[in-house]
Parts: sequence; C-alpha cells; structure tokens
Amino acid sequence: MRLNTRIFIASLSLELGFFCLGSGFCAKTASVPRQSAEVPGQDVANDLYITVGQSVLVDSTNPIVRIAVGLSDIAEATATSPNEVMVNGKAPGKTSLIVWEAGGGRRFFNVTVRPSSFVANDRLASLRRELVAEFPGQPLRVSTENGLIFLRGTVRDLNSSQRAVQIASTMGKVVNLLYVEVPPADPQILLKVRFASVDRTFTYQLGLNLFSTGATNTIGTVTTGQYPSTTVTPPSGTTPATTTLSNALNLFFFRPDLNLGATIAAMEQQGIIEVLAEPNVIATNGKQASFLAGGEYPYPVVQGITGGGTGAVTIQFQEFGVRLNFIPTITPRGTIRLQVAPEVSSLDFTNGVQISGFTVPALDVRKVKTEVELKDGQSFAIGGLLDNRETQTFQKIPFIGDIPILGKFFQSISKNKTNTELMVIITPEIARPMPAGKPIPRLNYPESFLPPNSDMPMSNPSASGTAQDPGVPPPPPTMPVEQLIDSMKPEQPLQNDTMSGAGGAGGAAPGGGGGGGAVPQ
Repeated sequence: MRLNTRIFIASLSLELGFFCLGSGFCAKTASVPRQSAEVPGQDVANDLYITVGQSVLVDSTNPIVRIAVGLSDIAEATATSPNEVMVNGKAPGKTSLIVWEAGGGRRFFNVTVRPSSFVANDRLASLRRELVAEFPGQPLRVSTENGLIFLRGTVRDLNSSQRAVQIASTMGKVVNLLYVEVPPADPQILLKVRFASVDRTFTYQLGLNLFSTGATNTIGTVTTGQYPSTTVTPPSGTTPATTTLSNALNLFFFRPDLNLGATIAAMEQQGIIEVLAEPNVIATNGKQASFLAGGEYPYPVVQGITGGGTGAVTIQFQEFGVRLNFIPTITPRGTIRLQVAPEVSSLDFTNGVQISGFTVPALDVRKVKTEVELKDGQSFAIGGLLDNRETQTFQKIPFIGDIPILGKFFQSISKNKTNTELMVIITPEIARPMPAGKPIPRLNYPESFLPPNSDMPMSNPSASGTAQDPGVPPPPPTMPVEQLIDSMKPEQPLQNDTMSGAGGAGGAAPGGGGGGGAVPQ
C-alpha cells in the first residue's frame, strides 16, 4: 500500500505544477497522474499524464525487478534507483507502463503524452516571421487548432496565395482562408496576319501537223502526235475525201489545188494571280480565337454499302477561304508567345473529281502552323515559299525531223514555266479598348439606308446611376481564393449552329433527294 501512497503524493504535487527529477530538484510540469478505481480480480491501472520533453518519477515501496513501455516512440522509462522509475515523454500519444516488483507484485500505468505548447508556439512564431519576410505589407494571420494550420488575411494575387500555403504547410495541414485582391482585366491581343502570294505562268507552244486529201495521189497525215491532228477520210464512190478537224490549233492552211493543208500551233501565254489577305483578330490573353472569311462547299459521301447494294448518300461541307486560329500568351518577360495556324484555301475545279456527272472540286491550300515569340508590335515572317518550275516537252518524227532546216517542220515543242512566291507575316499588338464616348470607326456606304421608324435614339443609361437607379455596382476589392479560381476557369466551348458534318436537314445529294438520296446512275 505504500506504493499507492507515494503515487498519490506525486499526483498531488503535480497538480500544483511541479515534478521532481532527483533529490532536491523540482521543475514545473502539467503532468497529472491519477489512480483508477480498483476492480476485484484485475490489475489496477493508473493514469499518468506527461508533456513532450518533460519527465515524471514513479516510486515503489518494494524493489523494482523489471519495467516495460508499450510504445517506446511515445514514452521512455528508466530505472534511476531500485525503488524509482523516471518516465520521459517523447512524442504525443498514448501507451502503457508496467512495473514488476520483488515478490511478484506489478503495477500498470496508462501513459498519455501531450504535445509541448512551447515547441508549437516556437514553430508558429517562426512561421509568422517567414510570412512577414516573404509578404511585406500583406496582412496574414496564422493560428493552429487540433493540428490544423488556419491561414487568414489578404494577398495581392494567386501566386502569393500559393506561396503562403506552401510555407504554412511545413507545419502541417493548411486550411486556406485567404482573400485575394481582384486582379485587373486581362489584356487583349490583336494579331495582324498578312498573306501575300504571287503566281506567274508562262506557256510556249510550237508545232506543225500536215495532212493531204489527194496531193500526189496520197491521202494521210504527218504529225508528231504532241498536238491533236487532222483526220482524213478516203473518197468513196462519188464522195471526195473529207477532212475532220479535232482542233485547228492556232493557224490553219489548206490549198485546194494541191489538196494539201497544215495546222500550226504557235502560242505564247502569260498569266499572273495575286492574292493579298490581311485577317485581323483580337483575343484575350491565353484564350483561343478563330477567324474565317470564305465559305463551305458541299460534297457527297456514300455510306452504308453492303454487298452489291447501293449505299445512301449524305452531304458534308468543307470550309475554304482565309482562316486564322491562334492562342496568344503574355510571358513574364513581357513578350507575346503565339501558337498560330493561318490558312488560305480556294476551290480547284481543275483537279476535281467527277461523280455521276457532277464535279466535286479539290482544294488549293496554303497553311502554316507554328509557335513564335515576339514583343509588342514586332513582326515576323513565319512562312515563305519560292517555287520555280519548268516543264519542256519535245517531240519529232524520226529521220525526217533530223534533216537540217526541213526537219523543223516535223518537230514540235511545248514549254511551261511557273513561279510562285508566298509570304506570311504576323504582327501581334497589345490592344486597348477605345475610351467610352469616343466616336467609333464607321464605314462609308455607297447607298444610304432607310431612315429608322423611331425618332428616339438608342442609348444606354449612365453607369453612375441615379437615386432611382443605382447603376452597376462596383466590383469587390477582394474575394476568396476559391471564388477567384472558379471565375478563371475556361467557359464552355462556343457551339456554332452550322451545317458542317454529315447529312444535315436540307442537304441533298446531287441528283438525289435529302440526306438519304440515292446515287444517280
């Protein structure tokens, strides 16, 4: 019973805020061991409370034979004398202490180790100093509760909020309750693109085809085969020989008295095509913009062919014209990074496809897709093409075509030269809106429109408001972090109600009905 008495005395002294580590040395503590009620037939357990970094002494009347601690990471027990055990708190948590005495007796203790408020306060003070040093002039408050770090105050932007959370997370789990100053509107970026294209062609043709309807009692033709020749039909009975011209070329000669004729190809042709397109599109920083000046042409698509059956025809549409897609981003260096994809396309019926008597045109496309970085107002040639081609075809009749001077009449030649020059230049600019009330640019219309039906001009009430109409409320100076992040999420993609895609109401196959029309045979 003396052991219980000593523990009770130790409890009484701990309630007064002291504990002893040896003869004559006592220190202040918050540990309070308590004795649990005894249960007949069971070992008695005592509650022992210790703070991290502090110690408690447990005395025993009988000599101590052995001691054991359940979790050594939480508490540590050391026998300082045959009748005394010192228990040290190492980490917050709960564990058990068992003391075996000489004679077979044993005592049980429920050890609760509490966190040290001194260490927590010291870490909290260090965290406050770091936040003040990192964010001067930004009022931030930090508090702890149940192991959580509550971060409050106002920061200038989202980057400051993220950095503050990273610093506070060194102490544990952070609850972000910060407010962020409402940022100004994102800058607008104007992209100017210039397509400059020049196509030049030169064609030279020279050739001669001879034909006879009876000269020297001979009927026939002499040709190199490069250009269409004349077909001569021999005489039949009283019907004289006839001549059929499939192509008179440029010059046609015939001597009825000699029954001899010739078709001559002597032609030079020059052509030039100039294209200049200057699409200008404005977009918000980091947002995609698209521009198309052109149209869509329909083309049939056969679907659902199984075995030897006839599949249905649906109509799809392909866009063509001047297209511009780009995403501008302002970098921390103040430059503008562009993902840009300009394109110029036109219908090409020469290389089209014939389907059941209908011509589906091809597309002549020139496009560029790249990523560049420029300063405000700078220009860059992102694409260039210089294409020179020459095609020459020479044909002659063997042996006769090799005779000097005379052999020139039995030779033909065709030359074709093409020259293409293309340049794509882009210029990004940070655009600013026109001030309110300033006249906006207007077009000069050749013909005036009808006068309006109302004499009352369309106007917008003043944004400043009146006593009856308070007007538009000003934006809040700050808002919670999560609200600002939610407002910066991209909007839903804009849907265009066009007929692009398969079928479509009203789309008809050539020669057929609607989207399910049959292929004309």
